[in-house]
Amino acid sequence: MRALTGDNVRRAAFAFFAIAVADISSASAQQAGANATSTAAPLDPGTLGGLWLSEKHDGVFSIRSCGDTICGALVGMQYDGPEIPRGKHGQSECGLTMLTDFRPSDDTSGRWEGHILDPDSDKTYDAQIWSPRPNVMKLRGYVGIPLFGQTQTWTRYSGPIGAACRLPENP
Repeated sequence: MRALTGDNVRRAAFAFFAIAVADISSASAQQAGANATSTAAPLDPGTLGGLWLSEKHDGVFSIRSCGDTICGALVGMQYDGPEIPRGKHGQSECGLTMLTDFRPSDDTSGRWEGHILDPDSDKTYDAQIWSPRPNVMKLRGYVGIPLFGQTQTWTRYSGPIGAACRLPENP
């Protein structure tokens, strides 16, 4: 099996909304009127907290409580060469918080709404996460409304993460 590049890791994490981004102006990238009055329930570590392997098995995210919200950082990835992939501004993607400000949805039980960062463009998009069954998490990235997006299925990860965020070839 060939090793994946840092670009493939980012593509895997953000492929679910690529079509929507191409068709909708960046002016609608943020949902209008974010609900500032929503109060988050404590994160149940058995449901969403922990390590999650991306759909294409080339990135691992650590999902955790961040104050009264949920956030997630890229903590493992497959890439070629000795250098850790870097985002648009040259920052290391290792440890980069890409999932931010997730709060319980007002209209859908069990779903959390927040934002996802594309480190290549430095743009932030709307997203939802939820767990339909144990050890499975759905992540839907979209522009404006959830209809304009795609969903990925992530699975709980318990394998090793090597030095410099490197995942084994077959995580």
